Amino acid sequence: MGRLARLAAAHGVATSYAPGPGRTVDVPQETVVAVLAALGVDASTPEAVRQALDAHGQQASARLLPPTVVLRSGQDDPAASLPPLPPGTALRVDTEDGGRCDPGPDLPLGVHTLRAHAPDGRSARSALIVAPRRLALPDGRSHGLMVQLYSLLSSRSWGMGDLADLAELAAWAGRTTGAGFVQLNPLHVAVPATGDAATDPSPYRPSSRRFADPVHLRIEDVPEYAYLTGPARSRMERLTERAARLRDGVLRKDAHIDRDAVWALKRDALELLRAVPLGPGRRADYCAYLARGGQALEDHALWCALAELHGPDWRSWPTGLTDPRSARTARARTQHLDRVDFHCWLAWLTDGQLARAQRAATDAGMAVGLVHDLAVGVHPSGSDAWAQQDALAAGMSIGAPPDAFNAAGQCWGLPPWRPDALAASGYRPYRDLLRGLLAHAGALRVDHVMGQFRQWWVPEGAPPAHGTYVRYDAGAMLGVLTLEAHRADAMVIGEDLGTVEDGVREELAGRGVLGTSVLWFERDYAGDGKPLPPAGWRDACLATATTHDLPSTAARLGGDHVQLHHRLGLLGEPLRTARRADAAERAEWLALFARLGLLPGGHGDEEARVRAVYRFLAATPAWLVGVWLPDGVGDRRPQNVPGTSLEYPNWRLPLADGAGRPSTLEELLASPRLHALLTDLDAAMAAPRSVAREAR
Repeated sequence: MGRLARLAAAHGVATSYAPGPGRTVDVPQETVVAVLAALGVDASTPEAVRQALDAHGQQASARLLPPTVVLRSGQDDPAASLPPLPPGTALRVDTEDGGRCDPGPDLPLGVHTLRAHAPDGRSARSALIVAPRRLALPDGRSHGLMVQLYSLLSSRSWGMGDLADLAELAAWAGRTTGAGFVQLNPLHVAVPATGDAATDPSPYRPSSRRFADPVHLRIEDVPEYAYLTGPARSRMERLTERAARLRDGVLRKDAHIDRDAVWALKRDALELLRAVPLGPGRRADYCAYLARGGQALEDHALWCALAELHGPDWRSWPTGLTDPRSARTARARTQHLDRVDFHCWLAWLTDGQLARAQRAATDAGMAVGLVHDLAVGVHPSGSDAWAQQDALAAGMSIGAPPDAFNAAGQCWGLPPWRPDALAASGYRPYRDLLRGLLAHAGALRVDHVMGQFRQWWVPEGAPPAHGTYVRYDAGAMLGVLTLEAHRADAMVIGEDLGTVEDGVREELAGRGVLGTSVLWFERDYAGDGKPLPPAGWRDACLATATTHDLPSTAARLGGDHVQLHHRLGLLGEPLRTARRADAAERAEWLALFARLGLLPGGHGDEEARVRAVYRFLAATPAWLVGVWLPDGVGDRRPQNVPGTSLEYPNWRLPLADGAGRPSTLEELLASPRLHALLTDLDAAMAAPRSVAREAR
């Protein structure tokens, strides 16, 4: 192995990868050099490579302890998990609750400090994270709803679904259908619009993953709303009338959801509400929230205030403000204190309504409640990328290598975590992120959970195929993830679809992290390639019929998605060929449903076939079964079509019935079709093993 390859391996950077059995692809040398540079390692010349290798070796030999040690409780021996120590080195653990103890197998769960003192006088300390051996398994099987919150408009929302709509849905589903959870799209803060550029509607390219977007607030549920008087009350009434017109445009006049228009109205309303003084109890609660939010909240609020002045891309801000710790930025905190406080206040209001939605879910008897979604990364111009520059790799984007689904590979425009920076900080940025997301959740879905092991880094300006894999300490990443989930008494669901390297699913299952299984992808790939019968499915998963990136079940069963992809220019083959292949695939699944007795009286109509799909999911051993809410009313339109931008209204469609007529939350929950589907599923979940055994 050459020096560059050794240096790359030392920092977890791949110099080749295997896209399939028996095939190896070499990574371009310029990619390896660029990725190492993003990790703070100069490999630009042979001499630089030699010096970097020497420096790495010297640091490794001089280091007494690694910066972070992550253990699994009752399984890992702290001493055995460390590199060789000089004989006679004394180890001590300072626990997070202020206690002290010797390292051993019975260390308490938490984030502690490990201290080492060597006989030669050297001393060191490192973060010691003790994670649960595995997360607790779900308490029985459960079914729930999956919804894109923005698409769920009630007769009271302001042009897009909000947190009060979410609370209503959760309360209804828990009490009426026996549902155990509601899974959501990411509610992270978006990068705001600027000039002629609209806000990116994708919930997977957020400004910050640490805070929820106040666009989801229900204005009338802010307590200070009741105390508006005089001209302020009149101005609020005019805003409410404009909001009603915006809502009716979406629900009755075929308008798309306009996030920016919604936020413009809500922002004006919130400016009015902020002028109402907080009562003593509310003030005390707000102050407590500020204390809990600390530096992260202050940074985010300051970014929002500066974005109002200089635009939402911090990389183009005046000199000094691009550094969150500069003297000029410190002065800006004081100069714009009122706007900083405004954005802190927005975060507090949003957090409170999120908490109420989770309480509505659990009060309705849901075993899990809300399932929040963690996007894989953040927008490079946004709040987190500004505040966490030391933890993110500049000039790099997460993506995916070329595969059978995308021959060119993918570049998502999201800067990745630096694994070395995470370790040096005791994984604090990741811990804090998870703790905030889990505060009002019964479970967390982790998008592209394979990123806990490795991520495909693409240098800025390079095509996606010219990226490479960078390895993360999966034991540490999963340890942090399971520790924070354990503290919150929450489950973790990993989105493990697509290309998954060997051993990943087994490692996740061993830690109690559930996977994701989607009906149309579950085939006997090791055998005849036919649809996998219920008995062949794994139990440690969320089983679904579709996702936000796939056609609805009605569209899939009718072949509508093939025609849509043809119209959008996304088919890689003639339309006739694609239709024939799609029809053959559908026929295989419908034949299996019929053999299992899930389609009595033949194949029936569309509604019967959709119900058969969910009966099939109930017949698998999956612990969780998710119902895509649009399936309840026969919506045929996908919420997102990957590979499109302006060609399709991604993330901007309200939930609609089979004819494309938008449905309000009230109409949806009164739908006989939705009631029949959920009642049927609830009954099927009561005895799923009978069909599973029949299929063996």
